[in-house]
Amino acid sequence: MAHFVKERQLQSASISTCVGSLRELIIRPANQKGLLHLKGHFEIVSLSGTFADKGEHNHIHISVSDSTGYTIGGHLMDGNLIYTTAEIVLLNNTNIEFIREIDPETTYYELKVKEN
Repeated sequence: MAHFVKERQLQSASISTCVGSLRELIIRPANQKGLLHLKGHFEIVSLSGTFADKGEHNHIHISVSDSTGYTIGGHLMDGNLIYTTAEIVLLNNTNIEFIREIDPETTYYELKVKEN
């Protein structure tokens, strides 16, 4: 997705919806430094996020469920592998621009919205 956004120089893209499945899941769970890497068959039940600075900075969260309905989620990392499909709908808001700036309090890149 980030490659698609960068290639097209989208200023303020966001994920509208997604349906699909994964065979490998790589996420960073909440408040953890380490990654969780699982193999199996997972249904994507939620995918949301924003792409700022023409795709240079993204912030995407995913939730997936296994065959028993157990659901897990976190920050989507690189390396996830699609199982059958992933139908992802991106929106590009042309009247605004998403940028990320370091917040001095949190020390994270936080989303800022600028009007064009």
